[in-house]
Amino acid sequence: MILAISLKDDLHALAVQNEARRRGYRDFRIVACDQLSGSHSLSWHAHGEFPATLRTSDGTDVTLDDTSVIWWRRVRAAQQAAEHRSSESERNLINNDCRGALAGVLSAAFHGRWISHPDATDRAADKLYQLAVAQQAGFRVPRTLVTQSRDEVAAFLQRVGRIIVKPVVGATGPLMFTQRIDDPYAIPEESFAACPAIYQEYIEGTDHIRLNCFGDRMYAARLTTSALDWRADLTIPISPWNVPDDTAHLVTEVQRRLGLRMGAIDLKLTPSGEPVWLEVNPQGQFLFLEPLLGIPLAAHFLDFLISSAHSATSARQLSRDRAGPQMSG
Repeated sequence: MILAISLKDDLHALAVQNEARRRGYRDFRIVACDQLSGSHSLSWHAHGEFPATLRTSDGTDVTLDDTSVIWWRRVRAAQQAAEHRSSESERNLINNDCRGALAGVLSAAFHGRWISHPDATDRAADKLYQLAVAQQAGFRVPRTLVTQSRDEVAAFLQRVGRIIVKPVVGATGPLMFTQRIDDPYAIPEESFAACPAIYQEYIEGTDHIRLNCFGDRMYAARLTTSALDWRADLTIPISPWNVPDDTAHLVTEVQRRLGLRMGAIDLKLTPSGEPVWLEVNPQGQFLFLEPLLGIPLAAHFLDFLISSAHSATSARQLSRDRAGPQMSG
């Protein structure tokens, strides 16, 4: 059994499920983590009298004992049923306890393979931590400053030459695109002091790389634009990019150090072709590239999940064999 923990109507989870059904693979199911409230969505007994169960989006109860892989896809959304509660304290209770119960049951009762483990996913989502890990692994990374001081930004600009700014975490809502800063003193000091931001040297070049890593398989696209942030315009030239062996080795090492089994990685190529690490999204979007590249990414991702499930099942059986028969006494 493969479980995707995601939001109701998440396109990526549904696309992979559709590919599984097309193949006749019935053991891929989705747990809608934003629809736990209002139904008997999960059950766990501390002493193991009964197996831990989760209810999937199609109303089927599945046990974690029968689950080999969990795809930890999208897990932070509020409960849809809580939106109609007039009391903020009630909404907070429902959201916090649904989220906490799901995470707790999975931590206590799931013994298969995570794609990727919640702890690793949360830590790797920290842009500053992943930047340090990528540098330690051997990637070139942009010179970076995190501050709330306009004077520090101005001094950084003088040292670096050209800089950009982007959020440390960001917020829900419209995309916050990377911006260039030419004159910090043209911006009110209060804007800098409001919250820390990431200021980085501008990396010359027009070739941006989106590299999707599914286990040891990599599928990459070259997006050519002079814009700072390619996400604003997908009509730009986009083509498959063959990942060089040395870059693949560095990506594999970063993923290993971060504890990730998948990731959507953003690189930028300098005019000389050197890849510069920008960031990784542990559960980034990849389906938008499927029609643009003509690569069946949903199918490749399902292959990765099924292979992970087989490996997890084999590892569990090997562990049982090594433990030997259980004696009753």
